[in-house]
Amino acid sequence: MTFPTPPLSGPRPGLSAERSCRTVALLLGTFLGTVLSGLPQALLAEDAAPRGFAWPETPSLNFYGNPGMIDMPSAEMMPDAQFAASVSSFGGITRMNLQAQALPWVSVAFRYTETQDRNLFNFGDFYDRNFDVRFRLWQEGRYRPAVAVGLQDLAGTGIYSGEYIVATKTFAPEALPGQFKLSAGLGWGRLGSSGAVATLGNRSGFTSGETGGQLGVDRWFRGDVAPFAGVEWRHGRWGVKAEYSTDAYTQETQQSNVFERKSDFNFGVEYQASRQLRLGAYYLYGSEFGISAQIQMNPRHPATKMQVPAPSPVVPRSTWAQDEALWTTAWADSDSAKLKTRDLLAQSLRQDGLILESVTLRGTMAEARIRNTRYQSQALAVGRAARAMAQSLPPSVETFRIVPTSGGLGLSAVVLRRSDLEALEFSPEAPDAIWAVATVQDAGAAAEDALVSDALYPAFSYSFVPYTSPSYFDPSVPFRIDFGVDLKASYSPAPGWKLAGAIRQRIWGNVADGRAGSSRLPQVRTNQREFAQADTTLEQLYVERRWRPGRNLYARASVGYFESMYGGLSGELLWKPVDSRLGLGAELNYVRQRDFDQRLGFRDYDVLTGHASAYLELPKNYLMQVDAGRYLAGDVGATVSLTRTFNNGWRLGGFFTLTDVSAEDFGEGSFDKGITLTIPMGWLVGKPSRNSYGLTIRPVQRDGGQRVSVPGRLYGQVRAAHRKSLQDQRARFWE
Repeated sequence: MTFPTPPLSGPRPGLSAERSCRTVALLLGTFLGTVLSGLPQALLAEDAAPRGFAWPETPSLNFYGNPGMIDMPSAEMMPDAQFAASVSSFGGITRMNLQAQALPWVSVAFRYTETQDRNLFNFGDFYDRNFDVRFRLWQEGRYRPAVAVGLQDLAGTGIYSGEYIVATKTFAPEALPGQFKLSAGLGWGRLGSSGAVATLGNRSGFTSGETGGQLGVDRWFRGDVAPFAGVEWRHGRWGVKAEYSTDAYTQETQQSNVFERKSDFNFGVEYQASRQLRLGAYYLYGSEFGISAQIQMNPRHPATKMQVPAPSPVVPRSTWAQDEALWTTAWADSDSAKLKTRDLLAQSLRQDGLILESVTLRGTMAEARIRNTRYQSQALAVGRAARAMAQSLPPSVETFRIVPTSGGLGLSAVVLRRSDLEALEFSPEAPDAIWAVATVQDAGAAAEDALVSDALYPAFSYSFVPYTSPSYFDPSVPFRIDFGVDLKASYSPAPGWKLAGAIRQRIWGNVADGRAGSSRLPQVRTNQREFAQADTTLEQLYVERRWRPGRNLYARASVGYFESMYGGLSGELLWKPVDSRLGLGAELNYVRQRDFDQRLGFRDYDVLTGHASAYLELPKNYLMQVDAGRYLAGDVGATVSLTRTFNNGWRLGGFFTLTDVSAEDFGEGSFDKGITLTIPMGWLVGKPSRNSYGLTIRPVQRDGGQRVSVPGRLYGQVRAAHRKSLQDQRARFWE
């Protein structure tokens, strides 16, 4: 997964300090700015550490973005679900790293490296992308060190490939301030290229003809083996590191003249500027100075304190002052009393950002269909709705049936007894207790005698929202971005129907200056540069219809311009029982590629594409999804994705796609793969919001394994209101 820049004319100058600093500043600003865009300034501000306060114990990262010393790894693991972005640079080598703690004992990383003046294949600057994975074998004990095993650059050309097993032990001597961490291990590949003490089998080397993307199994834990070691001392905000490195940097020092390696020892000092930000300065290999910046976040800890209005109390019916005109058992036969009850309930729900679609009143049972416009958590929305119903409905109503809706579809029905709500509000086990007595059922259709809220339909809305459109890993400029504003509007004449569109105005950007795409396949995505030329475009314009064709079934039909590149017809059918962890879906699309100016015209390329999908909810909030079918370039295969969803709306995942296109025809990268990240806006700004910031990073954008982006796909919306998601978020019912 490597590529050089095009050859430059004239003689190559030596490494320029001014150029190096300029590149580091550019990469640091664009990389951290993009990944962490939208973070409040408080996230990066220096925290005042009050007396007795201890910084969160998170490991510092090495120059590869992994927990470690300077270039060498340690056996430490970040806290579960931790996410880290870092930039490091020395001697003309700059690395941009993303690290995620997928499980308490497994971490994964993605890295993008620029090496200046490397002159590989007689070209200039050189770029490489690679993935890492590391596993903790056991945790640190009183006398036992932590031990981890890792694979660095485990797929592709293997320029940075290396494997290791490492142990780390923490000491806090009473006679000395602070804490010491000692690490020692054995390295293979790059980590075994200096000071080898043994050789285990033959290790294949890098070859220029490799397209990358393939697992380098024939290299793992083979070849020369060398021992490395290091120590870190931490006290308060400060840390000092020293290590013995076994990376000879053969390709950078002997095969090219990137920098001069004079020593095996590296030294560094780091400063914890805030809870999230750590800065470092280093002296490496007896000849080079280096710097690093690390930002660590955890989805479980909001960037700012969440400000959610306090919920209304559940008032027991025994304390009510009865209004005989409304609250006698005769209310059920009075149309005016029902309408008054509907309006009271709608007003109560509106205070919590919920919209009453309809209410059905039948003796001791009431069903409320609600639209959640404020909260990421459907469990929180259901809890607020239950409190509103307890405040507004006659005391004779004992059974509440709460139906969250989306686009006019009932997603599920949560059935509660009012007496349980009154009895459990202040119980220490309230979250578990309420779900032990509640049931989750299929929503079904609204009753014929349901009282629909006034003035909900027809509904019109519009908004001006900013947008960003990044483009990654162009060899000439690793990162490009467009930004501007979208004018979005939607019109719903009736439940389940929607006409929506968006006009995009670019304010500034450089995606249009990117490298022209080339492919052996139809250019279904690699002609992105051509689509980025126009400043004012019609981003979307489509009509959508959603309905429930039967029990456990959800359907969608769409026609129009779905995204910047494609428009056409789309149909989807989803089977998903409310109490099942398995969902099955099918989607069929006929689409044409749009004109580059993104107005109303189409180009001469059309394709019938579609997939059968299986969704399986796993423990620990993981979702596995398999989509098999035909892609935009006409290739046939399957996509496998694994995504972890957190109760506050964070999502982190990865995917890969294998089709009948050969690695040679696919091109660089061999097959499609990438990382997805979704950050909820509420987590960033500290206020409830259903909006989020999404990011998909591919090592390289090619044409194989690509799908059309159709708005309003069903599964994500349906799953959020089904039993497992509600059960996982049961504590939020009482917020």
